[in-house]
Amino acid sequence: MADIVGSMRIFVRVVETGSFTAVAKENNVTAAQVSRAVTALEEQLKTAVLHRTTRHLSLTESGSRFYERAKAILADLDAATDEARNAGLSPSGKLRLHCSPGLAQGMATAALVSYQRAYPDVSIELKIEQSMPNLVEGGYDISLISATQLPDSVYIAQSLGSAYAVMVASPDYVKQNGMPLTRDDLASHSLLRLESPASLPDEWHLESAHDAHVITLAKSPLQVNVPDVMRAALLAGAGIGTLATYSVVDDLVAGKLMRVLPQYRLKPFSVFAVYPSRRYVEAKVRMLLDHLRSTLTPALDQAIERVEALARFVEEQAREA
Repeated sequence: MADIVGSMRIFVRVVETGSFTAVAKENNVTAAQVSRAVTALEEQLKTAVLHRTTRHLSLTESGSRFYERAKAILADLDAATDEARNAGLSPSGKLRLHCSPGLAQGMATAALVSYQRAYPDVSIELKIEQSMPNLVEGGYDISLISATQLPDSVYIAQSLGSAYAVMVASPDYVKQNGMPLTRDDLASHSLLRLESPASLPDEWHLESAHDAHVITLAKSPLQVNVPDVMRAALLAGAGIGTLATYSVVDDLVAGKLMRVLPQYRLKPFSVFAVYPSRRYVEAKVRMLLDHLRSTLTPALDQAIERVEALARFVEEQAREA
């Protein structure tokens, strides 16, 4: 326990358990040995990290700062060790995933299929829900979710890319009700509401190159919580709704849906891979994260590029007409 890393581990566990005795039992040593390890750490740091009394342990100001840094350093060290140790291992076993509906109905599922094809010893169980479940209690390895911001949690989150929603309607709806030319025109149209972790169901936060505006959906003929149901309603001519770039790009290119007020988009959001812990990441999870970065991330970027290229083309056609 004389080395700095070992002393850091002992110190972190003392802070987490609040007891020399508890850490001694974990390491099959005496409480005196644990105390000496912390003392040795303080000697190396040239500062006290703990206030000690016969009844209580508390962090000093320096100790509090060092604890946070030490915890992060040890997590990175463990991750690097795990990666090196598992470098030659082939992913295998069951991979249990959660995915939000919009992602699962297209790009994410395609990425999972290609991953499973590359690693046939892995079987995938995919659960599709709008809200992220408790990963530990549910036994999930990873959650793939779209959100503007994730709540604080003990989970590890990696951003796989970004996207945003656009306003769209079917050609039949536009033919019958006209195409809105300004934001104010939206007030006379049927605006459909979509519940999503990436947006508020009763507000559209519109952004353009020149301004930002909030549209309040005070009255809506239809509210749904699954993007595929919103798509079906839009294709049926129910009104104007919002869909993420990765959900709507193919329908826009095929002409099944039309972009409304293409100078505006909704507030961008991120696509996250969330998993329970950075420590002891199994090969099947680590390789999936790598695979998602090489497949899903560029697919998200390509969807945005296609949506914007189509908007520019439509604008050029309108100017020439």
